[in-house]
Amino acid sequence: MYIERISILNFKNIADATLEFSPRVNCFLGLNGMGKSNLLEAIYFLSFVRSFGQLPDSALIRHGQEMLMVQGVYQKQSGSMENISCGIVAGKRKTLKRNGKEYDKLSEHIGQFPIVVVSPQDSRIVSGSGEERRKLMDMVISQADKTYLSQLIRYNKSLEQRNKMLRVGFKDKLLYDSIESQMAQSADYIHAARTRWVEQEMKGAFERYYRRIASSDEVASIAYRSVLNDMSLTEVFEQCRAKDEVLGYTSRGIHRDDLEMGLDGYSMRRLGSQGQLKTFTIALRFAIFEYLKRHSGVTPLLLLDDIFDKLDADRVQKIMEVVSANDVFGQIFITDTNRKHLDEILVQIGGDYRLLEVDHGRFAPISESMP
Repeated sequence: MYIERISILNFKNIADATLEFSPRVNCFLGLNGMGKSNLLEAIYFLSFVRSFGQLPDSALIRHGQEMLMVQGVYQKQSGSMENISCGIVAGKRKTLKRNGKEYDKLSEHIGQFPIVVVSPQDSRIVSGSGEERRKLMDMVISQADKTYLSQLIRYNKSLEQRNKMLRVGFKDKLLYDSIESQMAQSADYIHAARTRWVEQEMKGAFERYYRRIASSDEVASIAYRSVLNDMSLTEVFEQCRAKDEVLGYTSRGIHRDDLEMGLDGYSMRRLGSQGQLKTFTIALRFAIFEYLKRHSGVTPLLLLDDIFDKLDADRVQKIMEVVSANDVFGQIFITDTNRKHLDEILVQIGGDYRLLEVDHGRFAPISESMP
């Protein structure tokens, strides 16, 4: 699968642009703040109907405007064409259409056009709260497992209801039992899916990519931490109900799960250097790419936003070698402020490419040949 063309209207600093892409490699050169990342975000928007920077919808609309529209034309591996359009009008709900037909639920679209983004904001996966890592697990698994997404929505709705009851001091045991039973059923599925994803799907690929990029004896690791590793959610609620009544919210459950990240047996969050942290998140994203490709049957788009910053020359070279593997990745989008990086990766990958300069939300082809 690849995106053949995109049309953008009033998306962040991009006033009006229509771009045609190479099915292989697309590079965007420009200074910081010119709109390179905004273009990648518009592509991401068509897959997830939201910003990868976790901005509210209103912040995506160009300053001084009342609406935005992004339209993309995709060619699927079967050869069929798909037209996706997503629009936001200030103060109204967003609309998402596939081949002219509006979705009943936005969640139905998740996973249909898989995409993996490597960006500077990935540092939050390691340095941020457990919520960041749960979001990562949920977003990735939901793209390949629709049941997971429905169970997650169900769990969160019941969690919200239980928390509301706790806040107002509700004491009806039968109603608590009913809600907690629903939560436990969903939690069992979510816990099993997360365990399988980490242990069977991610660990091996992640460790392999980290070793290849780091080219050292460093041992990077990920591990799933959950209260359900030791007991059922029903048992958890029995233990903490009195405490929850005092606190006014549900203190334990799968909504408190975490992904533990380590390097040589120590916490990556506490001891990792900037280069190690970036290598860690890049390896994680590449492993996610493999997972989505394997389970969706579709080669995801790969968006590499300012990927070479804070990395030494050796690690940059190793990443170029990984990305250049024609049998793994499909369509790739790369942004950078350094022309040399882009030229080097284009030489390594070879074949069809597009190279554009970005200046204040405007895009122009760079025609001069590579050195």
